[in-house]
Amino acid sequence: MNQLATVRTLQQRIAGMQPLRLDERALPTARGLAPLLPEGVLRKGSSYAVQGSRSLAFAFLAEASTSGLWCAVIGCSTFGAEAASGLGIALDRCIVAPDPGDHALGLTGLLSEAFSIVVLHLPGGRGSRGVGPGDAARLSARLREHGCALVVIGEWPRAEGSLRVTGSRWSGLGQGGGILETRELVVRSQDRRGIRRHTVRFDRGAICDGGSGVDSASTAGRTPPSTPLHGREPVAL
Repeated sequence: MNQLATVRTLQQRIAGMQPLRLDERALPTARGLAPLLPEGVLRKGSSYAVQGSRSLAFAFLAEASTSGLWCAVIGCSTFGAEAASGLGIALDRCIVAPDPGDHALGLTGLLSEAFSIVVLHLPGGRGSRGVGPGDAARLSARLREHGCALVVIGEWPRAEGSLRVTGSRWSGLGQGGGILETRELVVRSQDRRGIRRHTVRFDRGAICDGGSGVDSASTAGRTPPSTPLHGREPVAL
């Protein structure tokens, strides 16, 4: 084998061992959610944690499902089809396993082989509590192998990004009547960029493309002040 052939063979082997480029690992993600994520998109093989709002967790399914990808929701017994459709989720591309019990992790690993994004809510809302490091590592390996992104409602070890809703407000209601038109969430993100605070806006349930921005008062490595939650979520999501 001549030197040129040897170099080309080596290049091919190295390319095969290199991680996928961002565009190859990127999953369709609403532009309004991009500032919350370290790469601006959900990435295949990565896990994310969302606390304080199921609606925010489910919003990550909208762009992917309408783009033709299949998604799954595990352990959310109060998942509402009407509210999910309002978020922009294509229901014909989304399956729901509302009560998997102790099989939630195993089912997540199984579905990761065929689905692009899985939203997981563990029994009792315990997040990662009760999930051993070995179980989490094995599930992460399956996510990477099959190119599935995991969004956990609650805490999760070694998440690519962790989001916590610290404040919420609605508009559109009058004196005891009217329709909820817009909703704003204050979201605290923590990832390799540091800690930041964002505002995410929903318009009649759907995420707004331009509704998310970084609060200029928040900088990486400094904890932003918390805004108290006002009321409870108006829908089962």
